Amino acid sequence: MNLIPQLDQVAIIIPTFRAERYLEALIDGLSKQNISPQQVLVIDSTSNDGTVERLTDYGARVHSIPQAEFNHGGTRRLATILSVPAPFLIFMTQDAIPDEPGAFEKLLHAFADPSVGMTYGRQKSRPQAMAIERHARLYNYPDNGTQVRNLASRAQLGIKTTFCSNSFAAYRRTALEQVGGFPEDAFFAEDQITAGKMLSAGWSLAYAAEASVTHSHGYSLAEEFRRYFDVGVFHARSPWLLQTFGRAEGEGLRFVKSELRYLFRHEPWSIPASFARTVAKYVGYSLGSQEARLSTQTKIALSMSPAYWRARLKK
Repeated sequence: MNLIPQLDQVAIIIPTFRAERYLEALIDGLSKQNISPQQVLVIDSTSNDGTVERLTDYGARVHSIPQAEFNHGGTRRLATILSVPAPFLIFMTQDAIPDEPGAFEKLLHAFADPSVGMTYGRQKSRPQAMAIERHARLYNYPDNGTQVRNLASRAQLGIKTTFCSNSFAAYRRTALEQVGGFPEDAFFAEDQITAGKMLSAGWSLAYAAEASVTHSHGYSLAEEFRRYFDVGVFHARSPWLLQTFGRAEGEGLRFVKSELRYLFRHEPWSIPASFARTVAKYVGYSLGSQEARLSTQTKIALSMSPAYWRARLKK
């Protein structure tokens, strides 16, 4: 097994848009990390709230793009090209706050295994999170140490084999480049698409539970619908992923059962809301999976990423 990577062989990449409300906590978390990155690169979507100035003062390199040009896959692809040639890339989102000074170092530990092409850390719920939000983080990001998956893991885990998140993840640059980098046009789940390509190419994916950030969202019923509409579009556009790793329905049922058990123990009055959210997710996903039949205007109305679809109208 190889040694853990040198902690100065890293570039940190953060897409931002009107991030000022998060910056005090984010910069504090970054400043306390016990690694010395070669670069902190910010790709900002023309914020007008002081984001650029604050991050520039911190010492980050800030590259601005028009908001209409932001694309989860394409923007991260651009960031990879613009970053210094560090062998390891840590990707974050503006609202993912490192929990402790060793978070980045612990995330990089997984690369001691030369087969690991990508690793992602644990995401904990916000202090004010209600039970539905807390359960989602506990279910998807359990506290169970490091888990390494490869293509063979699909026999047991199915589509869950590819689960990961760019809100707090690191990539081995050679592995990322081998699979062609992030997709140029991906408004959703660019991390899962890239993970699927890496696994198919023989790389492993690691979950490092000991490396954690605080990052969760209290989605409304309408936002749950919109988010799962986008999931449906993503799956419709990436049939190879489901063909290779398996369909998502079984995993969805397991999640619902787990959520109901958790709510029964911790917040039973939220069970009716859970049923409503499950219906919203199902309807949203079903509509999204039929996106080829929908007009762009309809997609603007239904998606959580309307700016992406508006940009399509202009092309």
